[in-house]
Amino acid sequence: MTVFNSKVNVNSETYAKNRKEMLNHIQTLGELNSRGAMISEKRKPRFEARGQLTPRERLARLLDPGMPFLAVGNIAGYLLDTDDPEKSIPGSTIISGIGFISGVRCVVVVDDSGIQAGSLTTAGGYRVRRSEEIALQQKLPFVHLVESAGGDLLNYTVEGFSQGGELFGNLAKLSKEGVPVISILHGSSTAGGAYMPGLSDYVIAVKNNGRAFLAGPPLLKAATGEIATEDELGGAEMHASVSGLAEYLAENDGQAVQMCRELMQRLQWNDGCETPNRRSYREPIYDADELAGIIPCDYRNPYDMRELVARIVDGSDFMDFKSRYGAATVCIQADIFGLPCGILGNNGPIDPEGATKATQFLQLCDQSNIPVLFMQNTTGYMVGTKSERAGMIKHGSKMIQAVRNLEVPRITLMTGASFGAGNYGMCGRHFDPDFLYTFPNARTGVMGGEQAAKTMSEVARGKAAAMGTEPDEAALANQEVYLANIFDSQSSAYYTSGRMMDDGMVDPRDTRNTLGFLLETVWETRHRTVRPNSFGIARM
Repeated sequence: MTVFNSKVNVNSETYAKNRKEMLNHIQTLGELNSRGAMISEKRKPRFEARGQLTPRERLARLLDPGMPFLAVGNIAGYLLDTDDPEKSIPGSTIISGIGFISGVRCVVVVDDSGIQAGSLTTAGGYRVRRSEEIALQQKLPFVHLVESAGGDLLNYTVEGFSQGGELFGNLAKLSKEGVPVISILHGSSTAGGAYMPGLSDYVIAVKNNGRAFLAGPPLLKAATGEIATEDELGGAEMHASVSGLAEYLAENDGQAVQMCRELMQRLQWNDGCETPNRRSYREPIYDADELAGIIPCDYRNPYDMRELVARIVDGSDFMDFKSRYGAATVCIQADIFGLPCGILGNNGPIDPEGATKATQFLQLCDQSNIPVLFMQNTTGYMVGTKSERAGMIKHGSKMIQAVRNLEVPRITLMTGASFGAGNYGMCGRHFDPDFLYTFPNARTGVMGGEQAAKTMSEVARGKAAAMGTEPDEAALANQEVYLANIFDSQSSAYYTSGRMMDDGMVDPRDTRNTLGFLLETVWETRHRTVRPNSFGIARM
């Protein structure tokens, strides 16, 4: 046992300042998470008039009571559609996440038809696509509660149309890989949206409300002159008895959800996965609530990554690998909810010694089949004559090779700074970690805004000197302000999360539960047997 001895002073001014700033972030996150629900629920009377449940009521009845549900892309689309933070809707027209249905861990996507009739926006497309990728990579059944007006034609782009095909291609891949795809047709599903149930393995359609057609009555009349009602074109009863699109017909939303739960139970999905042999564990001895005061919101203020680790790992007990060598790079062996993991974190820039230590540690985790958690808080790889002569480039490159080529699960958590190649070396978004979540205080970019602004000023001064002229210092000062604003605004976690550069934003105090849930998920993936087939299930 190597229980960490915390040095945090909860009565200090620094702690109080950090806590106040972080709680402000957490309050903002809570408001953003509730915004879509508040807007959607205003249309509840219209759902009730049609005899329907609201999208969130459907989801609540679908999921196992009391079991965790981890949102995917909860901030997706924020500040993407508008620069006004008060008008932007995080999550867009999609609700998505990982939860349990009849004891089975599943990816669930719900069309939020209370917002823009559930039409698929750019951000909604991001969210569905990432959910499908997770289902495919983690071998999780994909369940879609469908009610969508189709593509967002008011904001049409040909790029969006082309990318939309990937949503359908992913469903085909899931079926081919032996991962069940289930759709509940709660309402109208038009055009491309009709292919979502069409490409599902099982479809449950709701009488009177559930509809699917490639062209709705207005488009049909405009294109061919034919006049038909919605039910004649694609009503639930027609699809259940004539076209064969629907396997099951439900009287209402509630019954449809219950049929989905029964179907999931009958698939016996968990029979293909053994139960993890967990080690016994104790809760951390330090309070997770203290994380709000430990983690500074200004990335220029350092903190010891071990203080975060001590509040998320079992018993606050861990082994510190090569603690005196490359000390700014922290390598830790620990358990979370009885599941082993290696943790790679930062107490500053990554120097040559830290890079070599990290490379060795990652290879050892791979050798022992232990998942790796990357906790990013670095301004990048060390620069300067000393580090260059010590082989920073080659050692950093070997670390990046090790990170990208690990065969064990990789989970990344953005806890502070993530600048330059440090983002890559700590398994950033495009190094394809199994999951990547962020704290609201995190910052991502090629460098900080102040650094970028001063760098460009120095370049301009060097250019002027080479030409034998004097630089325009007033113009450079204005340029510095402009560049600092551009870089800093785009580095914000709200900006990056809004553009789906992560899988979602979480409260730092929920880190243990979030990481524990993800470790269980990737464990199941590596221990599940599926039955792939040649083409995916064909609906005849």
